[in-house]
Amino acid sequence: MWIVNTVLNKIFDIIFLPFQGMSPWVGMIIISLLTGFLMLFIYRHTSNQEGIRRVKDRIKAHLLEIRLFKDNLSVSLRAQGNILLANLKYITYSFKPLLVMIVPIVLILVQLNFWFGYQPLKVGESTILKVKLGEGQNPLILDLKIEPSAALSIETPPLRIEEDREISWRLRAKEKGIHELNLTLDNQRLFKEVLVAQKALKKVSPQKVERGFFNELFNPIEKPLPRDLPIKSIEILYPSKSMSLFGWHIHWLIVYFALSIILGFAFKGIFKVEI
Repeated sequence: MWIVNTVLNKIFDIIFLPFQGMSPWVGMIIISLLTGFLMLFIYRHTSNQEGIRRVKDRIKAHLLEIRLFKDNLSVSLRAQGNILLANLKYITYSFKPLLVMIVPIVLILVQLNFWFGYQPLKVGESTILKVKLGEGQNPLILDLKIEPSAALSIETPPLRIEEDREISWRLRAKEKGIHELNLTLDNQRLFKEVLVAQKALKKVSPQKVERGFFNELFNPIEKPLPRDLPIKSIEILYPSKSMSLFGWHIHWLIVYFALSIILGFAFKGIFKVEI
């Protein structure tokens, strides 16, 4: 899974590279446009285009039938039944391409969450570092420490919560940049990336997680922790980010799906795709 994540990370780095200094809306429009093109490509090559065209023509014909024979109840009811059957047929034609789209869309959504879902820390801003331990581990006796850093100051001693198997520190960002937070566990060094005051569009990785398919699928940015460690995850609590439009704050997922669908329909005629 790490190889797949590395390739996807590079692809999205390249896509967003020209737009990192611009408004996040520019990057969102570009990725939504590319997604619209991808959906059209998949839909065209995995669906029964001729069958969809016939079903849509049949629905139009029955709608016209209802309009022409609106005073004839039996004809109208029969036409409405035929429209229902045609719609069910249309759904069966659409099911296969939608099923194929699930995998690439999930991978895209996972990546976009780290570009549009979190805000890098500001200089002078405090946050929490949380280390989650594995089953049977006792945070009261685990020898886990943070190494001193010029970019990140440690404001509190470790808070060790036995029932949650968790160790937490409060940190304060002191310098701009992409910093490496170093932890030591029984003389073994661990690393966690921390972003401070970066560009308007920059990917942020809140968690570094233990190796595992689903862990790596939903946390693809940083190399996973080895399974033989007593630590399950290292997390930095970043502020959440939303898309701002005329004073409204909209979740990026709503904006992404809305733009992808609108742009996809706008270009379906150019790609000659029946939807």
